[in-house]
Amino acid sequence: MDFLKSLTTAASGLKAQSSRMRIIAENIANADSAPATPGAEPYRRKIPTFSSQVDRETGAALIETGRVRRDTAPFRTKYDPGNPNANAKGEVAMPNVNGLIENMDMREAQRSYEANLNMITATRRMVAKTLEILKA
Repeated sequence: MDFLKSLTTAASGLKAQSSRMRIIAENIANADSAPATPGAEPYRRKIPTFSSQVDRETGAALIETGRVRRDTAPFRTKYDPGNPNANAKGEVAMPNVNGLIENMDMREAQRSYEANLNMITATRRMVAKTLEILKA
Protein backbone atom coordinates (compact mmCIF):
# COMPACT_ATOMS: atom_id res chain seq x y z
CA MET A 1 0.00 0.00 0.00
CA ASP A 2 1.31 3.42 -0.90
CA PHE A 3 0.62 5.81 1.95
CA LEU A 4 1.61 8.90 -0.03
CA LYS A 5 -0.94 8.12 -2.75
CA SER A 6 -3.78 7.71 -0.29
CA LEU A 7 -2.85 10.92 1.55
CA THR A 8 -2.59 12.84 -1.72
CA THR A 9 -5.94 11.53 -2.97
CA ALA A 10 -7.72 12.28 0.31
CA ALA A 11 -6.19 15.76 0.52
CA SER A 12 -7.41 16.58 -2.98
CA GLY A 13 -10.88 15.38 -1.94
CA LEU A 14 -10.79 17.65 1.12
CA LYS A 15 -9.89 20.63 -1.04
CA ALA A 16 -12.60 19.87 -3.61
CA GLN A 17 -15.34 19.38 -1.01
CA SER A 18 -14.27 22.53 0.83
CA SER A 19 -14.63 24.49 -2.41
CA ARG A 20 -18.01 22.85 -3.04
CA MET A 21 -19.25 23.84 0.44
CA ARG A 22 -18.17 27.45 -0.16
CA ILE A 23 -20.21 27.60 -3.38
CA ILE A 24 -23.24 26.01 -1.70
CA ALA A 25 -22.99 28.51 1.17
CA GLU A 26 -22.99 31.35 -1.37
CA ASN A 27 -26.13 29.91 -2.98
CA ILE A 28 -27.88 29.64 0.40
CA ALA A 29 -26.87 33.20 1.33
CA ASN A 30 -28.37 34.57 -1.90
CA ALA A 31 -31.52 32.39 -1.99
CA ASP A 32 -33.86 35.27 -1.13
CA SER A 33 -32.01 38.22 -2.61
CA ALA A 34 -34.00 40.27 -5.09
CA PRO A 35 -32.37 42.03 -8.05
CA ALA A 36 -30.54 45.22 -7.07
CA THR A 37 -32.04 47.35 -9.83
CA PRO A 38 -35.23 47.20 -11.92
CA GLY A 39 -34.74 45.04 -15.00
CA ALA A 40 -31.69 43.32 -13.54
CA GLU A 41 -31.47 39.56 -13.33
CA PRO A 42 -31.55 38.01 -9.85
CA TYR A 43 -28.77 35.84 -8.45
CA ARG A 44 -28.35 32.67 -10.47
CA ARG A 45 -27.48 29.44 -8.63
CA LYS A 46 -23.89 28.26 -9.05
CA ILE A 47 -22.98 24.64 -9.66
CA PRO A 48 -19.44 23.38 -9.01
CA THR A 49 -17.85 20.95 -11.46
CA PHE A 50 -15.09 18.46 -10.80
CA SER A 51 -12.50 16.67 -12.87
CA SER A 52 -10.34 13.66 -12.22
CA GLN A 53 -6.59 13.94 -12.71
CA VAL A 54 -3.58 11.72 -12.09
CA ASP A 55 -0.64 13.15 -10.17
CA ARG A 56 2.43 12.57 -12.34
CA GLU A 57 4.82 12.38 -9.41
CA THR A 58 2.95 9.88 -7.22
CA GLY A 59 0.49 8.32 -9.67
CA ALA A 60 -2.33 9.17 -7.26
CA ALA A 61 -5.85 9.84 -8.49
CA LEU A 62 -6.81 13.42 -7.75
CA ILE A 63 -10.09 15.29 -7.81
CA GLU A 64 -9.94 18.93 -8.82
CA THR A 65 -12.53 21.67 -8.85
CA GLY A 66 -13.38 22.73 -12.38
CA ARG A 67 -15.11 25.87 -13.49
CA VAL A 68 -18.27 26.97 -11.74
CA ARG A 69 -21.33 26.79 -14.00
CA ARG A 70 -24.52 28.83 -13.70
CA ASP A 71 -27.78 26.92 -13.30
CA THR A 72 -30.01 27.58 -16.29
CA ALA A 73 -33.23 26.66 -14.46
CA PRO A 74 -35.91 29.36 -14.61
CA PHE A 75 -36.12 31.93 -11.83
CA ARG A 76 -38.79 31.69 -9.17
CA THR A 77 -41.39 34.44 -9.04
CA LYS A 78 -42.78 36.14 -5.99
CA TYR A 79 -45.89 38.29 -5.89
CA ASP A 80 -44.82 41.70 -4.58
CA PRO A 81 -46.60 44.51 -6.47
CA GLY A 82 -44.98 47.23 -4.33
CA ASN A 83 -41.48 46.18 -5.31
CA PRO A 84 -39.82 48.47 -7.91
CA ASN A 85 -38.55 45.33 -9.71
CA ALA A 86 -42.09 43.94 -10.17
CA ASN A 87 -43.42 43.30 -13.66
CA ALA A 88 -46.91 44.29 -14.88
CA LYS A 89 -48.44 41.31 -13.01
CA GLY A 90 -46.78 42.40 -9.76
CA GLU A 91 -44.32 39.51 -9.81
CA VAL A 92 -40.63 39.83 -8.95
CA ALA A 93 -38.06 37.40 -10.36
CA MET A 94 -36.22 35.68 -7.53
CA PRO A 95 -33.09 33.47 -7.55
CA ASN A 96 -33.41 29.92 -8.85
CA VAL A 97 -32.04 28.56 -5.57
CA ASN A 98 -33.99 25.83 -3.78
CA GLY A 99 -33.00 25.79 -0.10
CA LEU A 100 -33.88 22.11 0.31
CA ILE A 101 -31.59 21.07 -2.54
CA GLU A 102 -28.79 23.28 -1.27
CA ASN A 103 -29.09 21.80 2.24
CA MET A 104 -28.97 18.26 0.84
CA ASP A 105 -25.94 19.15 -1.31
CA MET A 106 -24.26 20.70 1.74
CA ARG A 107 -24.85 17.57 3.80
CA GLU A 108 -23.44 15.39 1.01
CA ALA A 109 -20.36 17.61 0.72
CA GLN A 110 -19.88 17.49 4.50
CA ARG A 111 -20.05 13.70 4.52
CA SER A 112 -17.58 13.45 1.65
CA TYR A 113 -15.28 15.85 3.49
CA GLU A 114 -15.55 13.71 6.65
CA ALA A 115 -14.82 10.53 4.67
CA ASN A 116 -11.65 12.07 3.24
CA LEU A 117 -10.63 13.28 6.68
CA ASN A 118 -11.17 9.78 8.07
CA MET A 119 -9.00 8.40 5.27
CA ILE A 120 -6.17 10.73 6.25
CA THR A 121 -6.54 9.76 9.91
CA ALA A 122 -6.51 6.03 9.07
CA THR A 123 -3.46 6.46 6.84
CA ARG A 124 -1.62 8.35 9.58
CA ARG A 125 -2.40 5.53 12.02
CA MET A 126 -1.11 2.94 9.54
CA VAL A 127 2.11 4.90 9.03
CA ALA A 128 2.59 5.20 12.79
CA LYS A 129 1.94 1.47 13.28
CA THR A 130 4.34 0.61 10.46
CA LEU A 131 7.06 2.76 12.01
CA GLU A 132 6.37 1.14 15.37
CA ILE A 133 6.73 -2.35 13.85
CA LEU A 134 9.94 -1.39 12.03
CA LYS A 135 11.33 0.10 15.22
CA ALA A 136 10.82 -3.12 17.19
